[in-house]
Amino acid sequence: MGDVVYQNLPQLVHTVCLKYWDKKVAFKFKVNGQYQGLKYSELWEKIEDFSLGLLSLGFKQNDRIGIVSENRIEWFIVDMAISSIGAISVPIFPITTAKQEEFIFNDCTAVGVVVSNKFQLNKILQVKDNIPSLRHFIIMDEFDGFDNLDLAVKSFSEILKIGHSSRKKEQRDFIINERINRIKPEDVFSIIYTSGTTGDPKGVVLTHRNIVSNVIASAKTINFGEKDIFLSYLPWCHAYEHTVIYAAFSCGSQIALAESIETISLNIKEIKPTLMTTVPRLLEIIRKRINAQISKEGKIKKKIFEWAVEVGKKYVLEYVQRGKSSTFLKNKYLLADKLVFSKIREKLGIQTIKFISGGAPLNVDVNLFFWAIGYKVYEGYGLTEASPVVSVTREDDVEFGTVGKPLENVEVRIAEDGEILVRGPNVMRGYWNDLEATKTAIDEDGWLYTGDVGQITERGNLKITDRKKYIFVNSGGKNISPRLIENVINQSQYVDQCIIIGDNREYNTALILPNFEELKKLAEVLEIKYTNLSELVSNEKIIKIIKNDIDRLQKDLSKFERVRKFALLTESFSVDSGELSPKMSVKRHIVERKYSDLIEQMYKLDEMG
Repeated sequence: MGDVVYQNLPQLVHTVCLKYWDKKVAFKFKVNGQYQGLKYSELWEKIEDFSLGLLSLGFKQNDRIGIVSENRIEWFIVDMAISSIGAISVPIFPITTAKQEEFIFNDCTAVGVVVSNKFQLNKILQVKDNIPSLRHFIIMDEFDGFDNLDLAVKSFSEILKIGHSSRKKEQRDFIINERINRIKPEDVFSIIYTSGTTGDPKGVVLTHRNIVSNVIASAKTINFGEKDIFLSYLPWCHAYEHTVIYAAFSCGSQIALAESIETISLNIKEIKPTLMTTVPRLLEIIRKRINAQISKEGKIKKKIFEWAVEVGKKYVLEYVQRGKSSTFLKNKYLLADKLVFSKIREKLGIQTIKFISGGAPLNVDVNLFFWAIGYKVYEGYGLTEASPVVSVTREDDVEFGTVGKPLENVEVRIAEDGEILVRGPNVMRGYWNDLEATKTAIDEDGWLYTGDVGQITERGNLKITDRKKYIFVNSGGKNISPRLIENVINQSQYVDQCIIIGDNREYNTALILPNFEELKKLAEVLEIKYTNLSELVSNEKIIKIIKNDIDRLQKDLSKFERVRKFALLTESFSVDSGELSPKMSVKRHIVERKYSDLIEQMYKLDEMG
């Protein structure tokens, strides 16, 4: 990609498409159960046709256009077409409710919205009369069986046809290129609404300069290449995956779309990616599945596995983190790899892969485990307001427990109270229609106040210790980082997720969502009879085993940090029920409110219940 500077994102995408035109496949996605490819030439022609289709409908520069869709190739085409005519995309999660859509599209005065399917269309049509600015509705799916006769509703393919037949090929090229060349770096590219866990969501205004600077710096740091195959499963409407997709694209990497989070294992085997972005939750699930599989094997195999993992972690700490290792340890690791790790990789269907983990802190033990079995995991850190990437682990400078050094065009400093401040061309213009919130977030010197707490290590890497708002103070005046404790307890094979409670309390307690597969195995071994999950989690023997495991894991924590009591839950956290955000992070205030009675009981009881 060199040091080419692009004025805007469509210019970057067009340049890449021209470079690889008919030489290779840009995207792979499933059609009728089989992966098929789309060349760069086909991709650009569709972007051009859709752009002209939007112009034919009367869309113009700076119009806000919503995108409500799961990841699919049409998403990318729509996003780029909106941008190519100088309009502004407003991508939102497909699980957003009709009421939330009403708020967002009224807030940004959206003129049109592009949805993926009939369900999403019906949802927006429910509230369209409450959104005066909204005039156009485009559905990516065909109209099969849809009986709505509203002339404002058109299909994706219809817009493509309108655009394609509106001008001759030479005129189409000229019209779109001329419009792209008009887009200035300071023009708005997108408004991305934050999840709004503490009230109405805020629209983060990102310019072309914000996005392009972040895309180019991220691509360079992650070290994408033409031979890379990038498998994408995180939502494109979220700033993290949105920027990384364009970063991969900018380097000519092939991008494959996972069908869903449930099919990741299958898609990895089919695509054999060299690189994936992920959130820690997926890595935790994979590790627990491997451990569960090993626990079914005999005692000897289990012992060999445990030995191999310990050898692997020691080797990784010495060789990867410190750059040196003894010949003795290296030989032990080669043996562990031959006996154990190579077989695990074979079962997972891929020998080498690079993960970039972000969105939440990654437990060091989980990270070491993946490096040990032969999969490289690099951590990144960012936030929507920073387009979003701030820092990423460098391949030649891995320091576990950190999120690497800032991108080359991003400055980071730590405020007196420990808050991480960020400055650079990636920092948002501000919040849409909210000057006060913008002034609070960005000071007069251009520093963005992230709300995260961290420190810079001796090696110059950034270490995140917590969210500023998540650090609580117990009744004894001690500052406590709940995430640190949760990461420790989550290592238990019996724990799926846990939430630490302790703000203004005498001691810490935990709400624990157990790993029910492991509990059922325990019940079988201990010959415990139960008719439902409530009986299982209230069994004294089960509770005692979990307590002993948690106590074992907490031995290195300070006394005031340790969890003294816990309650086992029977219902999984979900996005639909509101406990999880769309990027799968727990909404603490929702969980605490839902289980307030259970929490109070833990503080009333003198002994573990």
